[in-house]
Amino acid sequence: MTQAMNSSQTFDTVLVANRGEIAVRVIRTLQAMGIRSVAVFSDADADARHVREADVAVRLGPAPARQSYLSIDALLDAVERTGAQAVHPGYGFLSENASFAAALHDRGVVFIGPPVRAIETMGDKIAAKAAVSAFGVPVVPGVSRPGLTDEDLIAGAAEVGYPVLVKPSAGGGGKGMRVVHDAAELPAALASARREAASAFGDETLFIERFVLNPRHIEVQVIADGHGNVVHLGERECSLQRRHQKVIEEAPSPLLDPAARARIGAAACDTARSVDYTGAGTVEFIVSADRPDEFFFMEMNTRLQVEHPVTEMVTGLDLVELQVRVAAGETLPWVQDDIALTGHAIEARVYAEDPAHGFLPTGGTVLAVRDPRGPGVRVDSGLADGAVVGSDYDPMLAKVIAHAGDRPQALRALDTALADTAVLGLTTNIEFLRFLLADSDVVAGRLDTGLLDRRSPDFAAMPARDDEMIAAAAHRWLRSWPDRPTSAWEIPSGWRIGGRASTPFRLRAGERTDHVWLTGSPQDATATVEGGQPRSLTVSSDGDQLAVTLDGLRTEYLVAAAGSQVWLAGGGRTTMVEEVREAPVRPDDAHSGDAELTSPMPGSVVAVAVADGATVTAGTVVVTVEAMKMEHTLTAPVDGAVELLVAAGEQVKVGQLLARITATEEP
Repeated sequence: MTQAMNSSQTFDTVLVANRGEIAVRVIRTLQAMGIRSVAVFSDADADARHVREADVAVRLGPAPARQSYLSIDALLDAVERTGAQAVHPGYGFLSENASFAAALHDRGVVFIGPPVRAIETMGDKIAAKAAVSAFGVPVVPGVSRPGLTDEDLIAGAAEVGYPVLVKPSAGGGGKGMRVVHDAAELPAALASARREAASAFGDETLFIERFVLNPRHIEVQVIADGHGNVVHLGERECSLQRRHQKVIEEAPSPLLDPAARARIGAAACDTARSVDYTGAGTVEFIVSADRPDEFFFMEMNTRLQVEHPVTEMVTGLDLVELQVRVAAGETLPWVQDDIALTGHAIEARVYAEDPAHGFLPTGGTVLAVRDPRGPGVRVDSGLADGAVVGSDYDPMLAKVIAHAGDRPQALRALDTALADTAVLGLTTNIEFLRFLLADSDVVAGRLDTGLLDRRSPDFAAMPARDDEMIAAAAHRWLRSWPDRPTSAWEIPSGWRIGGRASTPFRLRAGERTDHVWLTGSPQDATATVEGGQPRSLTVSSDGDQLAVTLDGLRTEYLVAAAGSQVWLAGGGRTTMVEEVREAPVRPDDAHSGDAELTSPMPGSVVAVAVADGATVTAGTVVVTVEAMKMEHTLTAPVDGAVELLVAAGEQVKVGQLLARITATEEP
């Protein structure tokens, strides 16, 4: 479909007020349009991919977002210094900040997004529900007026009926949202939601609405120009989410038929008209899986969505280009009947997290990256070799998208693409994504927003295979071979007078620890895994490529090493194998009842629930740590006295000692 539009204004320089994969993606379109791109960065991102790929880059400030990507003054200074005529905000950060949009407007700089009034109205979920209701758009029953106290919300929940959904009026991304099933849970949920909303958005205002049973999250992409034209580009199914954070999205939804698609699309367009919207936006609806003909407005995201690529794949349109053209005053070149959806597209978000350990955030230095290739496969990524993933920003690293003729083909194509995706140096959720795609309900399209959380407990990371343990040992073995040996004793072939000796490796991968013994030369070796039989081995390496042939079967790995760790990507997955010392022999002296609480992730202490020296019982909440949109509560494992080692607001590292519990002595 053509995107040619009549322009009343052109931009030659656009600043991208964001980072990571969305900044890279926007820069790509700007450069294709012949527009000079300006990147901005914090100290943590000085060598990031979006910085390297932009035409110009400007430093904003230190790593904390409030001193860099959320600093309006720093961004306005960058705009002035580079002569940017427009700013693309991406998503997150200041993309839905009315003050930022207004400040740009006051300086004669175009905000590539909707008018300030639309941002303000839709940014306040209470005001948004009132606005769309006036245009006949159905909304979820609930209690949503300004200034609701906890007492108001508790009384309102009784009228609405349980279960209810507690939601912050400001912000999005699932922060501050709580599903409450009975009245006894509500006071604690309100306190927690207010704290999280205040921290994330600077506004603790809450409202409640009925929680729709078997809900599906379906959103509609709209685009509106400044001349009164509004069209929708079909819907996206976003029901596969964890803690209100989307994980897998697809277009179109397998739930809707053409008639339902037309009705929900018309409601989305009316939503845009209710605030005189311009630009690209997304209207989110909740739809009961039991009654797909019934839908309710949830909110409107006045920006580009993370999942916009699936819409681009089925429509053939570049949404970023459309945003730029609309912002430049151009008129949409087509009407609703011109929009057609072709095939099916599915997207999976790659996160820095460990699904096998409660989805705790991870981090580290990216040692190597491999993106999948193939027909209909697209990768939006901000990753590059050497990138450092920390706890300062969102844990999403990349998106892998597959497009095919129908949904079953798209599912298979995405699984194949994920099998060929590798991020070496930190744990990601890729294996979990493939586990989810193989679920029978997902394959059948029987989705709801609780499906992922129900399936998560069934996931277990696959243990390292023998061939992976051997490959890791072989990689370390090859690195120990000298380039120009001066004697046979320097070569780790196991040669000895009267026979050969093996080179031993004690390796750990996840919960598995085993010995691997290698004997011979790389061209003719024997590998033995503890408890197994000797196997013939041939191994060679070329840079970051490792070729291992075991008993005649060849496997090629992308490989990277850091200290004692060897990261391998091959055979459809990524594995980290670590060489460890032999287990020490020590007396059994460590069975006192005392306990230590350590941080399970890098982040900040958001709450300390007890006083130093307090006496607690097992299960008492002691400290809450937050990182990457996730709170993790640490409780006392034993009865005893607390020694606090941190205070609220402190930054902590993974494994850092937060508190000690001195166990109460038995009488």
